Amino acid sequence: MGKALQEINLQVNTSNRQILGIALPITAAIIVPQINFITNNIFLGGLGQKELALAGITGVYYLIFAVMGHGLNNGLQALISRRAGENRIDAIGNLFSQGLRVAMVFALIGMLLTWFIAPTVLGWSLHDAESVQVCVRFLNIRILGLPFLYLYQMRNALLVGTNNSKYLVIGTATEAITNILFDYSLIYGKFGMPQLGFDGAAYASIISEFAGLLVIFIVIRWNGVAKQLHLFRNWAYDASNVKLIINQSYPLILQHGISVISWEFFYILIEHHGERDLAVSNTMRNIFGFFGCFTWAFAATANTMVSNVIGQNREHHVKELIYRIMSWSLGFALLVCLFLNIFPHLFLSMYGQGDDFIAAAIPVLRVVSSALVLMSIAVVWMNAVTGTGNSKMNLLSEIAAISFYCIYVYIVLEKLQLPIVWGWASEWIYWSTIFIPSFWYMQSGRWKNTRL
Repeated sequence: MGKALQEINLQVNTSNRQILGIALPITAAIIVPQINFITNNIFLGGLGQKELALAGITGVYYLIFAVMGHGLNNGLQALISRRAGENRIDAIGNLFSQGLRVAMVFALIGMLLTWFIAPTVLGWSLHDAESVQVCVRFLNIRILGLPFLYLYQMRNALLVGTNNSKYLVIGTATEAITNILFDYSLIYGKFGMPQLGFDGAAYASIISEFAGLLVIFIVIRWNGVAKQLHLFRNWAYDASNVKLIINQSYPLILQHGISVISWEFFYILIEHHGERDLAVSNTMRNIFGFFGCFTWAFAATANTMVSNVIGQNREHHVKELIYRIMSWSLGFALLVCLFLNIFPHLFLSMYGQGDDFIAAAIPVLRVVSSALVLMSIAVVWMNAVTGTGNSKMNLLSEIAAISFYCIYVYIVLEKLQLPIVWGWASEWIYWSTIFIPSFWYMQSGRWKNTRL
């Protein structure tokens, strides 16, 4: 190994300063796409309650593929973090290039499924034929952004895994500004742009994803990260690393995929309750997305730091590290829960849907905010398991959680026709079922035998 490589040290320590140094930039990076989601919904809410409601269906559908990419991102991140902990800098660039190769194959599959399968599935699921037509047209456009999103996520895996999370903010800030500008311009026909209405949000999202991707690749070339990690030196196909990435990632891809598919099932059941309940539920998705950013940032931190520390052969520090990360995650979640319950009108009034909408949404918001607290604990332990390399354990936990979740929401919403606040109580069941096996596995010490 060359001298330049030996001078680089990507090993982490387990201090609070290190935790926050990784987590806070990730928070900023995660929160910007959520601002994009909320911006889309606020602008679409200006078109009417129907458009706000349909944004929930289309948003969750696209989220299915987004979280599959997130699963691939998490698997690659754990591998890169492990090599960083081992200080094998020369192996990181090849892992990254093979990850990009795998991501593009997944993007192509997602696009083909959307164009040829999704119209039939939505036609079976939704009651309103006009809604099906609007959703299909929107998704046929929106799915074109999937390759840009996946490349963007692979960049996240690289920067977080190599302790360069501070650079995430630049790309996501570009994406946010671009999305807001084109959302307003294309939905309402401002600044000389065509008035595209609902479809305008799809075009705006694609443009913003491309802009964020372009800027961050310029940044990592400009600041020397690309050269330092040999990112673009060898694009040759490496079967062993492709196999390693897929073996590590496929349980996470399935885990995240079936999780959001179940959420789409939940939204389809909500659609049967009417437009207002669907619109209310769409705002709850925004709450999980926006205010859960702190939690998911600490979860990503747990993944990368646990893997890095294990790579340093410091397994005896892992549990202490997880509890420290969990404490930060829980603290932020409690503050968010308190804020939402004291000032519910402040958040809900942004959607411009009137007092009846706010009155219907407040009881649901109280359930969702409490679920955020439970989630803040569960996702840290779940991602700690990912960091150990045993992603199959996460998949088993997810299958159990989704089974209980789907049975519960079907009985409550479809059979008993209870108010949607009872449907959203399913989040308590889901996150409890995720937490229990993850906590047990990490406490058992069985992860110490896993090698990447």
